[in-house]
Amino acid sequence: EDPSSSSSTQNSVAPELPGFYYDPEKNRYFRLLPGHNNHNPLTKDSIQHKAMECKRLRLLEEEEKQKKTTRAGLNSSVLLQKRQLGLLSSTSYCRLVHELKVNCMQRRKIEIHSPDSSVAGTNNFKIIVADVACERIFTVNDVEHGGCKYGIINLSGLGKESLTVEMYDNLYFTNRKVNSVCWASLTHPDSHLCLMGIAETPGCASLLPASLFSSTNPGDRPGMLCSFKISTAWSCAWCLNPQADNCFSTGLTRRVLVTNVVTGHRQTFGTSSDVLAQQFATQTPVLYNGCRSGEIFSIDVRQRNRKGQSWKATRLFHGSAVTSIHLMEAEHYLMAADMAGKIKLWDLRTAKCVKQYKGHHNEYALLPLHVNEEEGLVIAVGQDCYTRIWSLQDAHLLRTIPSPHPSSKDAIPSVVFSSRLGGSRGVPGLLMAVKQDLYHFSYN
Repeated sequence: EDPSSSSSTQNSVAPELPGFYYDPEKNRYFRLLPGHNNHNPLTKDSIQHKAMECKRLRLLEEEEKQKKTTRAGLNSSVLLQKRQLGLLSSTSYCRLVHELKVNCMQRRKIEIHSPDSSVAGTNNFKIIVADVACERIFTVNDVEHGGCKYGIINLSGLGKESLTVEMYDNLYFTNRKVNSVCWASLTHPDSHLCLMGIAETPGCASLLPASLFSSTNPGDRPGMLCSFKISTAWSCAWCLNPQADNCFSTGLTRRVLVTNVVTGHRQTFGTSSDVLAQQFATQTPVLYNGCRSGEIFSIDVRQRNRKGQSWKATRLFHGSAVTSIHLMEAEHYLMAADMAGKIKLWDLRTAKCVKQYKGHHNEYALLPLHVNEEEGLVIAVGQDCYTRIWSLQDAHLLRTIPSPHPSSKDAIPSVVFSSRLGGSRGVPGLLMAVKQDLYHFSYN
């Protein structure tokens, strides 16, 4: 049973009465509003939170019991034999193999070491973003008095007992909150980082060298390459197409800003809604944008600024605010997630939705979507703090992973998945950062 369906299951057992809630264990109604129960007032949120916490603990307990066993009939040798005999189609075989591998993932807490003992394990993780090779992870951590700290985790030691973390205070951006982060390849692959932050007033877009977070030559660190104030920034993306070289985009309130880092040239495209998600295509200098209005549109950044919206090319529409988009490798398909919990796969050639991935939970948060085409998996963390993994090919929900910590608004896990965590000779698996802890789910 999907944890997000607990409320609907409860409502089907007993009718909902205004001012009361039904306790299935005691088989009776209790008053919600303060009255005779002034010393222990109940709220609907607290009741739902208690039910979700019980379900989370039950799922964690089931996972512990199932570490040494898998679903009956789900065996790699049996699956291969059925495939060779023609009893399984290629689609079913791929899905069952992924289900076997995903369900065998076991959680292991990672011990984090840092040259600065005051950095590691003291602040909650907010965002983790891996570079293209999955050798490093950029981290954004909340600090107690407001704002954020930034750092880079080196994944080369993932197969060993502990990870090595190089995390230092940023002299230029101390305590600045971050809405969005992406890696940028300026001088070499993943050499810089684009940060969309919230300054006091207004916002701020920054391009930082990744070497700023290295322990080598701390006295000779390069300064910021690009930084300017803007209106509230929601998203960012770096362009790898040579026709728009050295450019990054910023999704703002009702406009898109494309900046050339070397020349300083800027292009502005007005929109009718806030741009919450962005990604550049690699085969063409085209930028895809997801908006608060639910619209997804593309921009060819080679064209000059135009008034109106005649510059919009591909246009798709969701029923709610689009929080994340992912362009597939062949660039014929685009996947998008919204604030209604919908995850859809769009065919850009026909502008039609071809698949939906059900079970994701979101109401108002900017939650990322992770797609690993090599493994054929789609991964998303819901606002209910559950990490869900789907089969990319047939949209089947393979596994629902409960958070190791009680669910809350400030404890939504941030994840990274790769078949090579730590580089070409790395280990496969899922990394989950929640609260102050980092976990590795080994993927065989």
